Amino acid sequence: MIEGWNIGWEDWFGNSKDYVFDFVTSYPDFDVKELHRYAAGKGIKLMMHHETSSSVRNYERHMDKAYQFMRDNGYNSVKSGYVGDIIPRGEYHYGQWMVNHYQYAVEKAAEYKIMVNAHEAVRPTGVCRTWPNLIGNESARGTEYQAFGGNHPNHVTILPFTRLIGGPMDYTPGIFEMDVEKMNPLNNSHVNSTIANQLALYVTMYSPLQMAADIIENYERFPDAFQFIKDVAVDWDESKYLEAEPGEYITIARKEKGTNNWFVGNVSGEKGYNSSISFDFLEPGKNYVATIYADAKDAHYKTNPQAYTIRKVVVNNKSHLKQWSAPAGGYAISIIEVNNPTEIKGLKKL
Repeated sequence: MIEGWNIGWEDWFGNSKDYVFDFVTSYPDFDVKELHRYAAGKGIKLMMHHETSSSVRNYERHMDKAYQFMRDNGYNSVKSGYVGDIIPRGEYHYGQWMVNHYQYAVEKAAEYKIMVNAHEAVRPTGVCRTWPNLIGNESARGTEYQAFGGNHPNHVTILPFTRLIGGPMDYTPGIFEMDVEKMNPLNNSHVNSTIANQLALYVTMYSPLQMAADIIENYERFPDAFQFIKDVAVDWDESKYLEAEPGEYITIARKEKGTNNWFVGNVSGEKGYNSSISFDFLEPGKNYVATIYADAKDAHYKTNPQAYTIRKVVVNNKSHLKQWSAPAGGYAISIIEVNNPTEIKGLKKL
């Protein structure tokens, strides 16, 4: 997904312009057809980006042409954005006029068989059950707010009980470098999380559209931790909420769609948490290889956020795990069904 591909970004924000983007005209150095050809050759699909700058009338004028442009160029999903004060003036993001617009955009996209991931949109209330092409919404403080002074460490232990009740959230997890100043010397914000916590968010923050929100160079520094992001599923046949206390901790197990593999995520608040879970959700009589990505003993979201451990063990439905989660930490587990006994040779049973 590439932001800034279309003409209009030099003069888009805060200028009360009704007409900003036409959503089809790219900058001269952005070759839409060549990029699509290159991506297809790598087995990758591109995702469209439509920033409206909250000029909603303008977006609706161009919507049919924009969606047809997507179909013509191989895009089947769009991330839309509504940054700024709504135009026409007097309307607001959570007013009825905008609620109607968000619904209109989802239904119009469905006509073109396009999925929608809307940012700065109204909090969903289950509408994705009727319109499953609404694949995700932001609609709460996501990871980007970590660069605006930081989310409170307890934030991710509360959202599953509030925002996520209404539908999947595009939280954009996966940050491995917590000091924003290293990316931008003018911003001394700190990501209030450990790496293990960031991995767990792929399980605790449900979305069938996930992102790896850091830069490639930071993932290259921690390839063993990045392996979880490569392995974790994005949609599920079953979910089990193993333990939870809003504001303090939550632990969720989810079964990967179409397989017998499970993934577990735990995130803790500012105090940390001693987690204790059973694997009784696993199929009886089967063994699994569990790869546990956890906080190191001295991990802490402020002082040592990149300290983690990784270990592999054999588990079955009678196994139990006790695991410490650091302040604003957590753990993530991939649980892969064993099909060949040689896969567990030399591994300890939990």
